[in-house]
Amino acid sequence: MNRKQFLISAIGGIYGVSIIPKIMNAKTASLTEPYSLELVKEFVVAGHNDLLKVQSMLKENPNLIFSMYDWGGGDFETAIEGAGHVGDKEIANYLIGEGARVNIFALTMLGKTLIVKPVLEEFPNLIFSKGPHGFTLLHHAKVGGKDSEELYEYVQTKGLNEMKIEIK
Repeated sequence: MNRKQFLISAIGGIYGVSIIPKIMNAKTASLTEPYSLELVKEFVVAGHNDLLKVQSMLKENPNLIFSMYDWGGGDFETAIEGAGHVGDKEIANYLIGEGARVNIFALTMLGKTLIVKPVLEEFPNLIFSKGPHGFTLLHHAKVGGKDSEELYEYVQTKGLNEMKIEIK
């Protein structure tokens, strides 16, 4: 490599290294801005009973599906958890179809016995878990209706008899 090639390579390298952080920041700037608490709360509340609003909000802000709202005192809730504890299967199934992070509470409400029972057999203390607002698996099985009858009976045989446990 002669002197001219060396200088051209060095200048190009310095320029390239100096511009990389600018390029990276430009690509990630929109991903690093947090959603407003009001927007997250609105989405989580909609998850309880307003499918059209959930669909509309997700169309505008797809990552809302992963957002949790803190009601205070460690009582966090996502839209699918809202659908789960009120028994809204249509919203829960829609959110799962869109890639929501599903949990044992929503699966219990949906009556997914073949998934829930093996998890509870492997981790028996989960039977006494508290979902959002302290609602238990028994509560979720009850609001799941006919689809969740087997799980409703099952969690009771494992010692769960409370619908709600205070979040401390």
